[in-house]
Amino acid sequence: MAVPAPEPMPGYGQLLKRGYGSLKEAIKACGDCGWELSRQTWTENAYLGWGEVLLCGICALGWTLLRRAAARRLFGPFGEWCNLQPKDAAKMPESAWKLLFYTLSWSYGIYLLFFTDYPFFYDPPSVFYDWKKGMDVPTDIAIAYLLQCSFYGHSIYATAYMDTWRKDSVVMLLHHVVTLTLIAFSYAFRYHNVGILVLFLHDVNDVQLEFTKLNVYFKHRGGVYHRLNDIISNIGCLTFSVSWFWFRLYWFPLKVLYATCYSSLQSVPNIPFYFFFNALLLVLTLMNIYWFLYIVLFVAKVLMGQMQEVNDVREYDVEDSKKTTTAKKKEAGLQLPNALKEGYVGGGDDTCAASVD
Repeated sequence: MAVPAPEPMPGYGQLLKRGYGSLKEAIKACGDCGWELSRQTWTENAYLGWGEVLLCGICALGWTLLRRAAARRLFGPFGEWCNLQPKDAAKMPESAWKLLFYTLSWSYGIYLLFFTDYPFFYDPPSVFYDWKKGMDVPTDIAIAYLLQCSFYGHSIYATAYMDTWRKDSVVMLLHHVVTLTLIAFSYAFRYHNVGILVLFLHDVNDVQLEFTKLNVYFKHRGGVYHRLNDIISNIGCLTFSVSWFWFRLYWFPLKVLYATCYSSLQSVPNIPFYFFFNALLLVLTLMNIYWFLYIVLFVAKVLMGQMQEVNDVREYDVEDSKKTTTAKKKEAGLQLPNALKEGYVGGGDDTCAASVD
């Protein structure tokens, strides 16, 4: 079978036109869609063994134990040695842990997409070429899936029981559940090629986010203001905002959504669970837009001179936020919704530090 020449990346208009057309035609052709067909499609096309599920669960437990050990024996003592402010020392291990993981995972994604023979980044429709149910998953991609799936399983527990509870923690939990579901189901249905592209386009922002937050924590250490960390955090905020749009709102829809909504049906006319996967990817897109609106509000606040420096606007826990809101209500009568008024990304004391993964 001849491999088609790479398509030029479409524009938003082409995405909407072809994506909507494909969805409309798929709905018309799906006259017997329902629970029974879904159950039959799962039975015939899903390949996920209990051994793989158990291995993923064991690795998720391993991530949790490793994080606890790293926080107690490495990140915590390092924060004390640097003489961070108490509130920053308490939050630093979480960001350090996430920075370590996402740097490794994104670096591995770079290796897969740019240093192997996989053409998925430059030719996204190729993720569905030669797709077959139950096809073998290459070992290098299977390793990436095991690491990511187990980490997001760990992250659901960590968000609920280990991390500071924040205003957007519910959205974070939803994000982790959607991502874990996408990873698990895309592996079972052998859509692993597009999964690697999705993970690569999202992990880069987490690297920038956690690196920026660490510099926010370290700019006041030992009772001294460190200008270099402040400059780095400001630059990090700017690059984070730009890359968020470029990777998640430009490349992600035009590369991934175009491939899954339109190109998938061109390569595999009866591709299983077409609506389910595209619905989850759309939810992920909407969450990316949700957080980007907070980023825009924050940048607008900086440009209007309402904020003099980058602080950790997301890191307030719920109790601190309630105290702040109560104090402000005493000062003024009519109040705008706190998230809009503050221009926070997730609302708390962190800048452009939107809560994402």
